[in-house]
Amino acid sequence: MAEDFHKLAIFRGLLKFKSNVQKIWGVLIFLSIVTTIEVVLGILKPEFLLSYFLNMKLLNWIFIILTLVKAYYIAWDFMHIRDERGSLQGSIVLPLIILIPYLIFILVLEADYIFDVMNTGFQSWNF
Repeated sequence: MAEDFHKLAIFRGLLKFKSNVQKIWGVLIFLSIVTTIEVVLGILKPEFLLSYFLNMKLLNWIFIILTLVKAYYIAWDFMHIRDERGSLQGSIVLPLIILIPYLIFILVLEADYIFDVMNTGFQSWNF
C-alpha cells in the first residue's frame, strides 16, 4: 500500500494524490504553468533578462532550464521511469546527464561565434 501511495506523489513526495487521474491532472497543471511562464517571458522579454551570462542571454538560460524541468517531469511521471529498477533508471538518466551539458556547451560556443559573425562581419576559423 505504501508503494502505491509513493507512486502517486510528485515533487519528491511534497504533493500526494489519491488516484492516478488526480496525479495526471496535477502534473499536467504543473507543466502548463511552466509552459505559461515560458510563453509570457518570450512575449514580454524583460529588460533585466537580456543581459549576458556565459555569452548567452539570461532569458535563454531560463528557457533551457525550464525546458529541462518539463522534460524531467514528462519522462519521470508520464513515461513511468520512476517505477523502473535503478539500473534501468541509470541507463536512461546517465547519458542525459552527460549529453545535456555537452549540448549546452555547443549552444554557448555557437552563440558566441554567431554573435562575432553578426557583430564584426564575416569571420572564418582555421581548422
